Amino acid sequence: MKERYDVVVIGSGLGGLVSAIILAKEGYSVCVLEKNNQYGGNLQTFVRDKTIFDTGIHYIGGLAEGQNLYRYFKYLGIMDDLKLKQLDENGFDIISFEDEKKEYPHAQGYENFVDQLAKHFPEEREAIQNYCEKVKATCNSFPLYNLNWEGKYDTEILAVNAKQCIDELTDNKKLRAVLAGTNFLYAGTAEKSPFYVHALSVNSYMQSSWRCVNGGSQITKQLIKQLKKYGGEVYKYKEVVQFDVAENTVSSVRMNDGSVVSGTTFISNIDPKVTLKMAGEDKFRKSYLNRIKSLEGVISAFSLYIVFKPETFKYRNHNYYHFASSDNVWTSHEYDEASWPKAFMASMSSTKKSDVWADGMTFITYMKFDDLKPWEQTFNTTSEKEDRGESYEAFKARKTEKFLQMIELKFPGFRDCIKSVHTSTPLSYRDYIGGHKGNMYGYEKDSNNPMKSFIASKTKLNNLYLTGQSINMHGVLGVTIGAVVTCSEILGKEYLVNKINKSLE
Repeated sequence: MKERYDVVVIGSGLGGLVSAIILAKEGYSVCVLEKNNQYGGNLQTFVRDKTIFDTGIHYIGGLAEGQNLYRYFKYLGIMDDLKLKQLDENGFDIISFEDEKKEYPHAQGYENFVDQLAKHFPEEREAIQNYCEKVKATCNSFPLYNLNWEGKYDTEILAVNAKQCIDELTDNKKLRAVLAGTNFLYAGTAEKSPFYVHALSVNSYMQSSWRCVNGGSQITKQLIKQLKKYGGEVYKYKEVVQFDVAENTVSSVRMNDGSVVSGTTFISNIDPKVTLKMAGEDKFRKSYLNRIKSLEGVISAFSLYIVFKPETFKYRNHNYYHFASSDNVWTSHEYDEASWPKAFMASMSSTKKSDVWADGMTFITYMKFDDLKPWEQTFNTTSEKEDRGESYEAFKARKTEKFLQMIELKFPGFRDCIKSVHTSTPLSYRDYIGGHKGNMYGYEKDSNNPMKSFIASKTKLNNLYLTGQSINMHGVLGVTIGAVVTCSEILGKEYLVNKINKSLE
């Protein structure tokens, strides 16, 4: 590691790596510092019983030729080397409810989306069409979503509530639940979630939906390969603990091993609350500091990673969003010990081995960080191991049993197929991904107060910028666009977006 770089990026999540590549391509000397054993943040994978599992990226949208994420990935140089499997075109996502046997599909392609759902709601075809139009129009209001540098989005859009918007499209309660059924993608809440977050989360999947064969960490590998191609450097086990700041400018960062790296520009791809602490909270305006401190993280999750006995459970080329009741679609995060879990999202691992049988499957449900209060002070990663104790293991075992009971109702005979069960809790998300209190998607967006959660990528320090899922939007597409926003502050938006578009001609 050199003593000085043009750009120092703290955190190797998707936002950090994309920012690093963009600037390395422009001739800057770039260094990325990662505290963990594995690069990639939410793109990380892990192996249990020779089966690969994703920590965060279960499927990706917008990767068909010409679509937005395809174009961004093409510019970054990684598109052609990704191993992808397209999900079922007539139902990439399946919405289901415990009180009925029916399964409601979300299909790829807007016309197909309407056609497939209209089979279940023939009298509601117009409402489903209007829903698609509303989603498209909302996404088209964000210039960078379509790789346009010109234009500003209408701020009134930010105040439209998702549940209200969907409810106004139809009086059919079941259809409302089905249209909102994938709100796990942004941890939707009835009172707060804006419709633009819903639209930006679901639209690219409606265009095209893909699984990463053998996991999403291949995206990290390809990004790092491109970064190195342009002279960029990445280092793991380098935990930044302090920013050295003088005269409103960051001069260097210090790591927990005592090493120091200087730079001209610094980009933080870690939680904004942590960033401000490391830079010195006294360096920022009180009002700004208080706003960042008051931001509420999205709820966290409890996940089961199931390894199947060979040739026992059929591979399904779609994801499931399953609810105990259609009344729970906006309230699954409101639970007590007796009612948990109220819903889950389920996704299969895709491998080259077989299209008939599944190797593994991931089930995710909501869990509040406060449920883990007794073990809050423990910390456990591959590079820094700590036993959280028997009580923690007993807690996980109890929750696993309850979760499996709900899964068995959806997939009768499921338990007979299980070879092994592995778990993660909000503490795992906090320790490995670095989100505040293990939040899944950064900070909560609120349609009642849209600007509260708006965090500019340029900070008040002259050369410190922010990127990652807490800054603009979460998700692979949201974070990629967010990194372009961050780099636009350094390079100029018109210049950068034109450069991206020219590279695709």
